[in-house]
Amino acid sequence: MKKLIEQKWKTFLITLALGVISACADEGRSFEIAVRESVNRQMKSYPESTLKDLYKSFFQDRFGPGHLISDTAAAKNYLLSELNSYSISTTSGEMIEPTGWQHHFYRVDLRVVKEHIISSEVLLNALIKSANEVESITLEEWREEWKKIETIIKAMNLCLPDYHFDSQEIQDNLQKGNYVGHHSEAYSKAYDPHYRIISKKIFEKEILPLL
Repeated sequence: MKKLIEQKWKTFLITLALGVISACADEGRSFEIAVRESVNRQMKSYPESTLKDLYKSFFQDRFGPGHLISDTAAAKNYLLSELNSYSISTTSGEMIEPTGWQHHFYRVDLRVVKEHIISSEVLLNALIKSANEVESITLEEWREEWKKIETIIKAMNLCLPDYHFDSQEIQDNLQKGNYVGHHSEAYSKAYDPHYRIISKKIFEKEILPLL
């Protein structure tokens, strides 16, 4: 088992390194290409994704975990409770993956703690620090950015289920000042996601060396 985990992580690190190189090159590419690549990556890894799930990735890339870290003690208790409430065999998906089109943050699956690769304390500290790594953006700026992103998604003809309903719901929420996104029921049922959002800088400095 240990050998299998080591082999898996060696493969992951190579993939991640290639991803970092690719991310650096994103600066020279167009917004549309970067958005399309992000969408294609998610649909390949999570084909049950809906517009809500795509929105969540782009939203997380802009706002990080800040909306979740209002109480450090509560964040710790919630993390420990979640770690105790699920089995590794019930979850699926990538161990580490970038968010959105700019890759400001990574989704770090809780399997890294469940498999004793890093401690819950390391992940929690990285999470709390990541809440301060968010670049300021107004709700109006985010509305405009999402409008452009959705235009690109729509042109990709992905045949996403309940697309029009989800699109209207997201627009209504943004009009009410609610920018937080949530995974769809279909995504949650298919992949049982359990992860935390860690900033790219904190991840590469404090977590990546431990993997």
